[in-house]
Amino acid sequence: MTYAEVSDLEDRWRTLSGSEYQRASVLLGDAAVRLDALCPPSEPPTAQELEARLIVSCEMVKRAMATPGGVDGIGVNSVQAGAGPFQQTQQFSNPTGDLYLTKSDRALLGCGQQVAFTVPMTDWGFGFGPNPWEPMP
Repeated sequence: MTYAEVSDLEDRWRTLSGSEYQRASVLLGDAAVRLDALCPPSEPPTAQELEARLIVSCEMVKRAMATPGGVDGIGVNSVQAGAGPFQQTQQFSNPTGDLYLTKSDRALLGCGQQVAFTVPMTDWGFGFGPNPWEPMP
């Protein structure tokens, strides 16, 4: 199951060529698998949760496809161009075109948040029945 279609990505980014369209379709499927593994959806997912997953899927694929150069961008760490006294240098934030979640993606999805809890280290006479905090008879 994918959370976004290629048309959703085009609406949020730009029109894709034929080969880009095919790659985007595959990456959207991969993004859905990663989202489900890293931030499992509730059962059943709410409309707001599905909309957040659509947005994050498109952002993940856009980051993966935005890196030009090299052979599909693999291994590109820096690009330099020079003409006379003028120089231009670019370093890509995602040179290998990986699918990943940012902090803002995790916040939008509501996953990866810290949770506080305690773990009793001894039973101190308390049982481990239906209510572990009731004293044993």
